[in-house]
Amino acid sequence: MEQKTGFRRWVVVITAITAAIIELIDTSIVNVGLTDIAGNLGVTIEDVSWVVTAYAIANVIVIPMTSFLQRYFGRKNYYIGSIILFTVASWGCGFADNLWVLVAFRFLQGIGGGALLSTSQGLMYDSFPPSQRATASALFGMGIVLGPTLGPTLGGYIIDNYHWSWMFYINVPIGIVAVLMSVLFIDKKADELNIDRRAIRIDTMGILLLAVGVGALQYVLERGEADDWFDSRVILYLTVLAVVAIPFFIWWELRGTPEPVVDLRALKNRNLAIGSILVVVVGYGLFTSVLLFPLFAQRIVGLTATQTGVLLIPGGLATLPMFILTGRLLAKGVSPRTVAIIGYVAFASFCFIMSTYNADTSNGDFVFALVIRGIGLAFVNVPLINQSVSGLEPRQMPTGIAIVNMMRQLGGAFGVAITNTYVTQRSAVHRGDLITHISPDNPLWTERFNAMTQGLVARGMNAVDAGTAALRNMDLIIQKQALMISYLDTFRLAGLFFALSFPLLFLLKKKKMDPVAAKAAADAAH
Repeated sequence: MEQKTGFRRWVVVITAITAAIIELIDTSIVNVGLTDIAGNLGVTIEDVSWVVTAYAIANVIVIPMTSFLQRYFGRKNYYIGSIILFTVASWGCGFADNLWVLVAFRFLQGIGGGALLSTSQGLMYDSFPPSQRATASALFGMGIVLGPTLGPTLGGYIIDNYHWSWMFYINVPIGIVAVLMSVLFIDKKADELNIDRRAIRIDTMGILLLAVGVGALQYVLERGEADDWFDSRVILYLTVLAVVAIPFFIWWELRGTPEPVVDLRALKNRNLAIGSILVVVVGYGLFTSVLLFPLFAQRIVGLTATQTGVLLIPGGLATLPMFILTGRLLAKGVSPRTVAIIGYVAFASFCFIMSTYNADTSNGDFVFALVIRGIGLAFVNVPLINQSVSGLEPRQMPTGIAIVNMMRQLGGAFGVAITNTYVTQRSAVHRGDLITHISPDNPLWTERFNAMTQGLVARGMNAVDAGTAALRNMDLIIQKQALMISYLDTFRLAGLFFALSFPLLFLLKKKKMDPVAAKAAADAAH
């Protein structure tokens, strides 16, 4: 395929980055609007969480199959078809007046969105010569980080000012423009011009096992805490299904078929195996911070959704030049492992900094921590992904990159599941610890209780009702304090994951991609 230059190159770059960003924004934008959606549709928060779960399940099923789907349909056709599906499904989500219609459209949106993320980097690579591939990776990396970061910001603004449906309608004009730009400016590669689909064997069993196993696992991770884990028969049955289907899928792909939908033999490469583990940790940290920071800012500090979103902007802006710097460092020959180590340390530092904050933390303190987080993500994403696939054979490159993408998504799912469970458990523990200090023998408790009671009496409440109200208010204070400490514990746990996996960075081989492998990476779907 002829390499683009000038205006045509940057049209493709902007189209690819925009498509990736809107897909990643939609993984988190609805989180801040679930309460409004539940109220508008007349359902419970537990039920409306299916809006998040359906999208995540579809994403994690499609991503590892991207290499096969591109080969079968052709990359340009698959990419444009996915944008159209994502756009139509976005319109359907906004139009839905029933929860299960919304969930169905979210699943379709997730199918289309998984392809956007998985195909865009291949388009980015094709737009740059080999000497500038690090720049292409850095530009795309900005989309990977900015999407989940901007999601709560944009969602909070829409919820505070407009109807929740605009969280989905906003994708429609962007999707239409992306389709037009893709049709006009993205060229087909040579192997797309004469696809003989009859010669391509479809690994039906592999696709079925992947969908069942990974889909069941994603459901368990997304819904486990809300459904009381193994007290729920659905969670129990799906756990058993995942435990059976995933090993069978691995066996089938390695031994049962000559043309697997996902070539797991690529994991014999040490860099890919270790890199996949590290990417899980990075995905865990990214999605955990995206989930936990808004909760801390709103439930503990008392900020609005819009104010919380505004605090995320400086960190996102700081990330942009850091991605450019990362690309230049790699282009100049700086070891990817060295750059990734800097990013790893920065992200772990963010987690431990956040674990020291409290209800009186200033906006400036939050911005400082989020800037550190942005620097960490910029320095760790691109070199880690590149190093993970650097030792693969050209034919294994698409599969390797798809595996890395899937592992990042699963890391995010693990992060959300661990965060929800850990916060619930630690909050109960801390509440029990704080209650032990409530005693007439404790002068601080007595002083606080009497002051609160007298304040209520001064407002016209009788002494008995004032005492009851004071106890109720004190209980709310204890709940908030227990919740705050549990958030701090969870940030500390995330930092611990980074610290424990840090030595794995030194097991990555320092190896640059040869020109043939680099070209294969360019042709791969992210």
